[in-house]
Amino acid sequence: MSGWQRWLAEQAEEREAAGLTRRLRERRLDETGLDLAGNDYLGLAQHPEVRQAAAEAAVAWGAGASASRLVSGTLSLHAELETELAGYLRQPTALVLSTGYHANLAVVTALADRDTRIISDAHIHASLIDAVRLSRARLSVVAHNAVGAVRDALLQARADGERALILVESVYSVLGDAAPLEELAALAEQFGALLVVDEAHGVGVHGAGLVATLGLAGLPHVVVSATLSKSLGAQGGAILGPAAVREQLVNRARPFIFDTGLAPAPTAGALAALRVIRGRPELGALVRHRVQQLAAALAVPAPAGAVLSVPLGSPAIALAAQAAAAGRGLRVGCFRPPSVPDGVSRLRVTASAGIGEVDWQHAVATLVDVVKEHR
Repeated sequence: MSGWQRWLAEQAEEREAAGLTRRLRERRLDETGLDLAGNDYLGLAQHPEVRQAAAEAAVAWGAGASASRLVSGTLSLHAELETELAGYLRQPTALVLSTGYHANLAVVTALADRDTRIISDAHIHASLIDAVRLSRARLSVVAHNAVGAVRDALLQARADGERALILVESVYSVLGDAAPLEELAALAEQFGALLVVDEAHGVGVHGAGLVATLGLAGLPHVVVSATLSKSLGAQGGAILGPAAVREQLVNRARPFIFDTGLAPAPTAGALAALRVIRGRPELGALVRHRVQQLAAALAVPAPAGAVLSVPLGSPAIALAAQAAAAGRGLRVGCFRPPSVPDGVSRLRVTASAGIGEVDWQHAVATLVDVVKEHR
């Protein structure tokens, strides 16, 4: 056995012993049961208008964009989606990328360099963590939602003559709590810093997102990243903010410059989903109502977003609870280290507007029973 083979075997053994082995599970077209594991918050991935738009775009444009956006891969579909997305989120400009992960890599690496201090909330998404590493900027990780710690880091950046970039999520994906965006935006303005807000879990569930809801959209010191794969039910990512930021990204963001443009089908699907959302604001309200209802039934704090996490004792217990739910026709997710910032394994349950009321009530009752058995 070679050194690499031995190392891979040891890694697999360690994962298995800790209950942290992850395996791919296929979904089939003929599957039954309720899906409360995914991120289709508003139920739009299967909406007939969204599916039709995606299908027509694939027929008209082909399977892919065929090139990077700066060569010949910018389609009129991209421009249309960017215009309408910016309008809905109340931002001056938008730039669409192939994934939400790429969007976060792009916005950080194009705006930060060795002369920048990045001030990062301890609970930001893995894509932002990777982006920070690639940027080569100096990093200050602050305690979760600790506004005072952000202020201290900004003071240090000012003393060192550094530009400052603050990284947060509007709604955090694991704990489900919201960032203190108003206070952070005020600090960014005071210190001449840039606040970058990942709205992956805010857009759709909170209409145009928390940045827009709080009146922070369009400010020159606030930039938003978003995904098209959650509330919009498609695929892709976007960065929204001042025109000068978009110009910088087009010219300097390697995840944008060297990547093939977002394929026509998800571009058109996201555009159709956006139009559905604009006409049906009650979808987000339904998600918020359902997640609060489920939180009360399970006796856990209600999150600000669509994803409810239910703490359980260990990775093994969480996996057993997930399997028990699956045995009763309910698919839920499972948070385990290293995906959880506090190391606590949890069930991950998505409140979706795409499930009928009778099925939703059945899901709530099933989860109450499963959690009671495994808590």
